[in-house]
Parts: sequence; structure tokens; C-alpha cells
Amino acid sequence: MSISAQDHGRISAAIHAAEARTSGEIVCVLALASCDATALPILIAALAALALPWLLVAFTAMPVNVILLLQLLVFFALALLLCLPRVRIALVPRAARRAVAHRVAMEQFMIRGVGHKKDRTGILIFVSLAEHYARIIADQGIATRVPQSQWQGAVDALTAEMSGGHIADGFIAAVDRCGKVLEQHFPRSESSRDELPDRIYVI
Repeated sequence: MSISAQDHGRISAAIHAAEARTSGEIVCVLALASCDATALPILIAALAALALPWLLVAFTAMPVNVILLLQLLVFFALALLLCLPRVRIALVPRAARRAVAHRVAMEQFMIRGVGHKKDRTGILIFVSLAEHYARIIADQGIATRVPQSQWQGAVDALTAEMSGGHIADGFIAAVDRCGKVLEQHFPRSESSRDELPDRIYVI
């Protein structure tokens, strides 16, 4: 699930409109998945393949070459199955998935330049689809004046739209709400200037 070129344009327009009212800036990032752990599926497949010959030797009279062939087949079949994105992510505990998604969000905060804005009034709207994770991260200049709890309304609007499969609408709703909060605390002035692109990044 991703977003179309038209949706990219709609989100960019929403960011531009929100930033026209504030000195703050908004960056959106959509991650299809944050957790890319393939080691665990491979480990499970390897352990199952290693255990198989012992079971076959103990309970059957199969020749060695057949047992070894079955061992290879089991390993590759399990590896392919467990490495499917949905299965692979399901193997990771929920707390670990959220921790990984949070780490990726913080990385994107720096990579996209949100933390480099001169007056430290940038925010990141981050969503990781596979982990069902959404978070708004505000830079230091905003965090000292706006409590994190004040962004919850934007997160709720975002997740409500996305639960129905409307990814772009979710981002647009969140951008609008974030823009209103920023306008209240950081109204646009003559010296305000845009330092970051008005766009959504898909990773």
C-alpha cells in the first residue's frame, strides 16, 4: 500500500497551505516498513532443518540422501515463507517493532533536515505502515512550548483515516491540525522563510 503521484501533490499542497500561516515547518515521512529483520526467520528455518534429520532417523528408515534432500527442502521452504514481509514482521514482538519504528522516525528527523532548521521549529509526521506506528516529533524550539500530548489530536486524525486505507487523507488531516497548533504558538512573520521542501517522503 502506497500513495499515488496525485496524493503526493495533495499532501504537498496541504503542507504549503499550513506553513503559510506559521514560521514552523512540517515534514512527512511514510515508511512501508521499519523492521527488516531477516536473521530470525533464517534462524528458525535453520533450526527446523537441523532437527528434521534426527526425527527422520529416529522414526523412519529413509536413506541418508533422501533425508538430506528433505532437509534442504524444509530449510528453503521455511526461509521463503518466514521471510514474507507480513510473516517476518509478525515474528517480531510488538514492543520491539515499535522500538525499531521509533528509531527510524528519529533517523528520518535528522536525515530530512527537520532538526537543522535555524529556529528549531520543525516537526516530523512519521508513519510506518507495517508496524502500525504513527508519531509526531517536534524539534526543541516547539517542544519547550507545546507539550507532546497536544499533538495527539493530529495523530488520532491520521490513524482514523489510515484505518480505512486513506493514507493521503490521513496525512492531510494531520498536517492541517499541526499547522493550526504551530500557527497558534509560532505565527508567520515577515522574516519567516521556508527551509525544507513541502513534500512527503516514502521510504
